[in-house]
Amino acid sequence: QAQLVESGGGLVQAGGSLRLSCAASERAFSRYAVAWFRQAPGKEREFVSTISSSGSWTYYADSVKDRFTISRDNAKNVVYLQMNSLKPEDTAVYYCAAGPRGYASTQIGDFGSWGQGTQVTVSS
Repeated sequence: QAQLVESGGGLVQAGGSLRLSCAASERAFSRYAVAWFRQAPGKEREFVSTISSSGSWTYYADSVKDRFTISRDNAKNVVYLQMNSLKPEDTAVYYCAAGPRGYASTQIGDFGSWGQGTQVTVSS
C-alpha cells in the first residue's frame, strides 16, 4: 500500500482558494487511481473528486463541480486538488485515497491507501 501525505489545508475566507496536495513515495502510485474525500464534524465521509491513473478521466461531486479541479503529476507522484470559490460548507478534513485499481471510483471501499487528512476551514 502507498504511504500518502496530504498538505495544503488551512483557514481561508469564503470565496478564497486553496490547493491540496497528496504525495506518495511509492513508484506504483502512478498506476493507481486517486480520490479525495472529506469529512465534516458529525457527518459521514463523503466523496469529493477522483482521477484515473493516467489522469485522463476525472469526476466530481455535484457540490464541488465547477469549483474544484483534480490533477496529477505522475513524474512527481503527486495529486492536487485546486479548490476555488470556497464556501463555509466546504469546511472538513480532506483525505486522499489511492489504489490499488487504476480506474477512478467514488466509493470509499475501492481504495486501499489513505492519508492522515488535512483540515480545511472556510470562514464566512
